[in-house]
Amino acid sequence: MNNSLQNINKPIDLRSKSAWSRRSGVLKLAIILFFTVIVVIPLCKMLFTITTVDAGKIISSQRFSNALINSLKASSLSTIITVIFAFFLARAIARSTIKFKNIFITFFILPMLIPSISHGMGLIVLFGRNGIITNLIGGDANIYGLTGIVTGSVMYSFPVAFIMIYDILRYEDDSPYEAASVLGIPKIRQFTSITFPYLRKPLIVVVFAVFTMIVTDYGVPLIIGGRFTTLPVVMYQDVIGQTDFGKGSVIGLVLLVPALIAFLVDMINKDKGNSAFVLKSLELRKNKTRNIVSYFFCGTVSLLVLLPIFSFSVLTIVKKYPVNMTATLDNIARAFDMKAGTFLINSITIAIVVAFTGAAIAFICAYLTARMKSGMSRMLHLISITSLAIPGLVLGLSYAMFFSGSFIYSTMTILIMANFIHFFASPYLMMYNTLGKINENVEDVGATLGISRRRIITGVILPQSKATIIEMMSYFFVNSMMTISAVSFLFNPSNKPISLMITNFEANRLLECAAFVSLLILFVNIIFKTLANTVKKIMKVDI
Repeated sequence: MNNSLQNINKPIDLRSKSAWSRRSGVLKLAIILFFTVIVVIPLCKMLFTITTVDAGKIISSQRFSNALINSLKASSLSTIITVIFAFFLARAIARSTIKFKNIFITFFILPMLIPSISHGMGLIVLFGRNGIITNLIGGDANIYGLTGIVTGSVMYSFPVAFIMIYDILRYEDDSPYEAASVLGIPKIRQFTSITFPYLRKPLIVVVFAVFTMIVTDYGVPLIIGGRFTTLPVVMYQDVIGQTDFGKGSVIGLVLLVPALIAFLVDMINKDKGNSAFVLKSLELRKNKTRNIVSYFFCGTVSLLVLLPIFSFSVLTIVKKYPVNMTATLDNIARAFDMKAGTFLINSITIAIVVAFTGAAIAFICAYLTARMKSGMSRMLHLISITSLAIPGLVLGLSYAMFFSGSFIYSTMTILIMANFIHFFASPYLMMYNTLGKINENVEDVGATLGISRRRIITGVILPQSKATIIEMMSYFFVNSMMTISAVSFLFNPSNKPISLMITNFEANRLLECAAFVSLLILFVNIIFKTLANTVKKIMKVDI
């Protein structure tokens, strides 16, 4: 008791506090320099390459113009459909009293666990000229071109939009709706006067995020686009096929524009978004008609999500679809003969290293910016979220140009670096938001009691952040397992990630082997997500 009183009466050690400030300042500067070297300088190197080519000639060419128009057309249409689709899906979960919500949500996020290129391939298997469903219904579907790109883009981007919109809807305040009901205001008027104003700014962020995802993706258009060529496909073909880095840099600069706009919109809306305090959690009222519609909608979407996975399973175990449907394990054996096992280990190794190091560095950066604010904190925050504005293809190209000839080029190190930077911003923001919700006086109270900042971090901050840390690791792992764009220019035959086998198999018309690789990536990601949720339950944190 006396010791406690002595600690309470003990003055704050200003020298210790000053030492922490100095050390944090040095650490902030070191991290800023680190990010400058591995993000800003490679990007500048790529952009400076534009001066070595005739950018005007490239931009004015018919091929570029057609690809640009195609990209804008496909991305705009896909974004509109995706956001509307995701909104009604999120509303069906958040506003109804249906059962099995967690199961439905699990199905909805499955498309996030496989590469976008797999969705294009799944559409071909299902709805192509010799597709499973095409043959069943006896039709002559034309899934190639704009139709296929839009369909595939919606399939792989709607889970992201759903999660973002659902997260907004589930924390909406019920007080305005309760007051409106008492006043007898019709439901449609409640939607236009309460729901829509609440969603307007967050939806702007969702729209730009989804548009950026789609316009910078080359997986779906490469597989199913046919002659409907988009800018990312042109960039991929010119750099991979013709090693034309100058033209790739010009296209990379164009692809940076929508990503940069999305980045700025996100920044503005974070500062001026909805900040209303939730007085009363939303009360879900039973509505039989709404529940029936919600069950039908969620069940239909779940079925559509599972169809590509079903098609991959069929392809994996048949001799040659559709000419020889004899059951066989030859495709699995062929994939492993072509080093699928080795490449799977490469991907898992990269993903694990990125998950642990990425989460650790993201936590440090978030703590320095959210809990130790100073003049450099804002700069560190901005450079930490810079990767949000850099598409994977652009990042990979900038790394290929900057690190070419160095001792890390084509090594596992550069693959880890590319994945770490490509996916860093979102986990960092997760932790930044989490730390911002913890009482800002915890460290000062600890100092008053004679408790060191290190003990405050390990005893208070980390335990309250463990759910977010697990989510950060999960995000890094899953995305590192399935990314293609960021590493397409950086591997060598010995450290090749398994996701890149899909493009090789598809190019050689080995769809059966490509389907098996897609399933492998999906199963590994499901296993990791399951382990993450199990750890959360053991640690008794919210899932």
